[in-house]
Amino acid sequence: MSGAGVMGLTAGALPDRDVTSEGTVVTSLRDARRRARIRLTAVFASLVAVGLAAFSIEILIGGSAELSPDAVFEALFGEGTVVSRLVVWESRLPRALTAVLVGALFGMAGVVYQRLIGNVLATPDIIGVSSGASAGAVAVLVGLGGTGIAVQGGAIVGAVFAVLVIFGLSWKRESSTYRLVLVGIGVGACFAAVTSYLLTFADSMTSTRAMRWMIGSLAGTQWSDVALLFAAVALGVVAVAVIDPSLDAIRLGDPLARGLGTRVGFIRVAALLLGALLAALATSVVGPIAFLALVSGPIAARLVRQGGPFPAALVGAALLLLADVVAQSAPFVSPVPTGVVTGLIGAPVLIFLLLTRKADA
Repeated sequence: MSGAGVMGLTAGALPDRDVTSEGTVVTSLRDARRRARIRLTAVFASLVAVGLAAFSIEILIGGSAELSPDAVFEALFGEGTVVSRLVVWESRLPRALTAVLVGALFGMAGVVYQRLIGNVLATPDIIGVSSGASAGAVAVLVGLGGTGIAVQGGAIVGAVFAVLVIFGLSWKRESSTYRLVLVGIGVGACFAAVTSYLLTFADSMTSTRAMRWMIGSLAGTQWSDVALLFAAVALGVVAVAVIDPSLDAIRLGDPLARGLGTRVGFIRVAALLLGALLAALATSVVGPIAFLALVSGPIAARLVRQGGPFPAALVGAALLLLADVVAQSAPFVSPVPTGVVTGLIGAPVLIFLLLTRKADA
């Protein structure tokens, strides 16, 4: 066979090999996407199932009042005694729904900060936002004798003020996000000192209320709290869905993000305020539930490869429901404020994350 014939035969064979190779790649990508969808569906279904189970347990056995399952079911449908209906509809249901909504808010707030700052340890409770909310709430409790909405407003103002201080002190063109984390930790310590100072002026009753709120407790939540939290979650989901793609771009680095058309400065300020508001709204109702914002994101990332705010919201809701069930009903433990249980769970997770980062360094 001549050289021209060999070259022609070779040239004719190459496209077939390329087509086969491209077909293999496409098939592999399709299979990978299908497996990812199956995994995502399974994880979401599992989280919903765990949440529903914990929600049902909370309705059936939560709280100090003892009701039989039959009495609970009757009360849910408006039957049974006045006492059983009061316990179920005015205590257990609002508390369980509050746990779901607060857990979702903390989960989303934590992931927004973790994605923005690029550090799994950078969450509102670690970098001082929750400390600012606590200082604002305690200032209203002690200084003004406020309750209810006034305390919630103080917590929100305190959290937003903390963010403004943190961002103002840490802002520097092309600055590292570690600067923001370090400044946040310092500002958080300052707010904690302010809170302790304010408590020295409180009487015993106010001090007890403030300390219980600062630990984090779902006791005494009402339907008005559920309405506020539901609106916060609904608006938060929309806001997070809008800002999340820009956070992914910022994670690539400020220069590349700007090259992709992202308004880095605006997005950074918006994300800081959004995370602060989500955490502050949750904190204003139940207090600064320890470590919930920290652990929800990493757990979600291990369940779903990419993680993200919405898996973290489901994880946060399920975790807080489980923690509240333990806080109310576990033998040798209950009754304790829910924040005590999340602290016992979150502290080992924080140590694990610190050791893991050190090992990876």
